[in-house]
Amino acid sequence: MSPNFDSAPLPFNLYSSIHLRFMSWGKLLQPDLMLESSILSLTPDIIQHHRLKGLVLDVDETLVPITSAQACAELSPWLEAIQQVATLWLVSNNISENRIKRIAEPFNLPYIIGAGKPSRRKLRRAVTAMGLPPEQVGMVGDRLFTDVLAGNRLGMFTVLVKPMVDPIEAARRYPVHSFEVWLSQALGASLTPGKP
Repeated sequence: MSPNFDSAPLPFNLYSSIHLRFMSWGKLLQPDLMLESSILSLTPDIIQHHRLKGLVLDVDETLVPITSAQACAELSPWLEAIQQVATLWLVSNNISENRIKRIAEPFNLPYIIGAGKPSRRKLRRAVTAMGLPPEQVGMVGDRLFTDVLAGNRLGMFTVLVKPMVDPIEAARRYPVHSFEVWLSQALGASLTPGKP
């Protein structure tokens, strides 16, 4: 008589291994803080409340829409206020040095291009340059599978913000974010906006 595999329970150790793997993915995709709007809602008070001394900022759709070649007018006073309480670095997956330099230079911000997030290598380089332990540095970005995952893998405080997108691009870009949120929740991340 052949065994009925449909009704055979998984061995406990195999089930536990699968369950733990999904739980660890959920943890890696869970931001420490999830804001309900753009990066402009991240205030110096919130940064100080979480005892952060530095921030690594994603660029495309975190600081500027990907279709924009320069920062919006509201970004300048925001950056000036944040620089009073935290050291800032830009770390982007974008490989265009001209683009990232054009955004970083007016604010005199150091930057790294081609970061390959969720790889930690170039993120670690920025944190090391700050001279701070990773837990005192926030990784701020709009993507779960690049920014949040990379920051959590390095032991940073991760902040998920709503993307800054050009209204024309919004319809095309948001499905990617929606899919990431759905998959992260399926893997165990709660992804509910928290109190700053």
